[in-house]
Amino acid sequence: MRRRQKRVTQNLFPIVIIPIMSLCVTLILLYILMPGQHNSQAIPIHAPKVVNSVTAPAVVIASPVQLNIDSINVNAIVNPVGLTSTGDMDIDENPTQVAWYKLGPKPGEVGSAVIAGHYGWKDGVPSVFNDLNKLVKGDTISTVGEDGQVKTFAVNHTALYAPDQDATNVFTSDDGKAHLNLVTCQGSWNNSARTYTERLIVFTDYVK
Repeated sequence: MRRRQKRVTQNLFPIVIIPIMSLCVTLILLYILMPGQHNSQAIPIHAPKVVNSVTAPAVVIASPVQLNIDSINVNAIVNPVGLTSTGDMDIDENPTQVAWYKLGPKPGEVGSAVIAGHYGWKDGVPSVFNDLNKLVKGDTISTVGEDGQVKTFAVNHTALYAPDQDATNVFTSDDGKAHLNLVTCQGSWNNSARTYTERLIVFTDYVK
């Protein structure tokens, strides 16, 4: 009887144990490979303490309250932020919302307005800018102001920056035109620094 029980147990091993081991390996691989299991709470990019001065426009432009990017299904609340104590642009903790750099221009004003958003996942929730790298030249982006006015921008080009790279040109411009630049994380996860290895910048030009 004992031999029979032992034989049954041995027969059950590949049926029960191997699928469980395979499931564990699959879950581990998903954790490692899926972008955003680690949602970085690090600041998106280092901002200059002094940006190009914003001259009062002929028509007063309201602060942005919503960001829309139809091509990647983004409809996000915009929150104003400033600088952290280390001189970095601050960012909202909510992974589904974005942050507008209030020390610079408003979207539609002359200069470079900047909006940042998270990349990755937090508590199972995908971040607002997970698909920002899918934008291509000509794609449109719009902001809605407190007064309901819509400002539309077109993607000019994208670029990758190191976290400590000089990002002055992200926050400033000297062509006398209005721009909106979007910032998020990109690259691979650096566990010791608790952030990603790159910053993705989407440079856009004001259309209407």
